[in-house]
Amino acid sequence: RFFCPRFLARDKSASHSFVRCHGEPSMAIEIERRFLVTAEGWRSLAGAPQSLRQGYLAASADGVTVRVRLRGAEAAWLTLKAAADAVGLVRHEFEYAIPVADAELLWTLAPHRVEKTRYQLSLAGGDWVVDQFAGRNGPLLLAEVELPSAQVPVEIPPWCGPEITGDGRWANAALAKRPLQDWSEAERQAFGYA
Repeated sequence: RFFCPRFLARDKSASHSFVRCHGEPSMAIEIERRFLVTAEGWRSLAGAPQSLRQGYLAASADGVTVRVRLRGAEAAWLTLKAAADAVGLVRHEFEYAIPVADAELLWTLAPHRVEKTRYQLSLAGGDWVVDQFAGRNGPLLLAEVELPSAQVPVEIPPWCGPEITGDGRWANAALAKRPLQDWSEAERQAFGYA
């Protein structure tokens, strides 16, 4: 997500939206709130499913990650992320399209992986998605909303449960390394996943 206060344009060609600054250098920023999904009401708002595989090539304790993402067999990106605030709402994000064949090779090198199905939602108030995780992270459902500014108020749908923005346990990189099914029973029970 690239942010420029003078001119904003949405690029919907990627797997998610970007805010780009035209004509001047800018810092890549992602502003996102995240929630556990606790009810099925989101399904009536969902678009077509997108199969995503994410492999984490590198991750540091302070939240810097290097990730390869594949959307089916049609598109792939290499992404670098790092925290931009203390609460986890704002992150630096640099994302580059790469050939699918290269991404497949990087996938095989990734020591930690996540597979999920993403649903874009027809919902006002930001760019909403729900991710349905597979494998050792099933049956986890997470909702994310991308915002143009951290100050934008968000109307939280009734199917959203606890907000997990900034809770590192729920980061995709953390779930790739320590899947939900590897959490203790007490940890899973605390969030309704026992």
